[in-house]
Amino acid sequence: MGNTITTTNFNFPGQQWVYKGKVREVYALENDVLVMVATDRLSAFDVVMPKGIPFKGQILNQIATKMMEATKDIVPNWLMATPDPNVAIGQACEPFKVEMVIRGYLSGHAAREYKAGKRTLCGEPMPEGMKENDRFPQPIITPATKAEKGDHDEDISGEDIIRRGIVHEQDYEVLEKYTRSLFQRGSEIAASRGLILVDTKYEFGKNNEGQILLIDEIHTPDSSRYFYADGYEERQKKG
Repeated sequence: MGNTITTTNFNFPGQQWVYKGKVREVYALENDVLVMVATDRLSAFDVVMPKGIPFKGQILNQIATKMMEATKDIVPNWLMATPDPNVAIGQACEPFKVEMVIRGYLSGHAAREYKAGKRTLCGEPMPEGMKENDRFPQPIITPATKAEKGDHDEDISGEDIIRRGIVHEQDYEVLEKYTRSLFQRGSEIAASRGLILVDTKYEFGKNNEGQILLIDEIHTPDSSRYFYADGYEERQKKG
């Protein structure tokens, strides 16, 4: 398909290794610098589709850049520069092996679990009497283990993350704090655009100085679910 970037093959000076993820391709350079290219590949339910979407990578990368800029006052992030619509350059970090998923509404995976009769998700209670797309009294954090390409992420509670030594307790407290702060800011930004930030995921890592940074993407259509705010209440009343 024309105007579609589905793979890259760069050879940068000082290049050390390359990682090809579901959508992004990461090139590690000297001095703890990463070059991340957002391709036009489409990933759904942890599976990469055979065809990409033209300019998808540009849209994802530009939204992530804008949102990193809009949240850097509350949570430090990895981003240093965006020299091309598809490319982000930033600090290399050791990623935490969990995705911090936060949900403001009973939608998607949470709604399916609720419909199946479950009233807790990753140790977080889901109140009785809710229907799909209802708002939770408070956003709930429902982490997932990071799967290798082709595998599925798995739900896990914060308690199990700490108990299994996946993340140290002090670090996990920071991840939770950052996740809630980012979701609050993201919800405010979405509301200013006539949208509702339903749920999203954040990824974090530690740089070589031991600082926890937001990495990867933030509040993009790939990592987040949005509703149009206009008509939401009426739609919910109609069921």
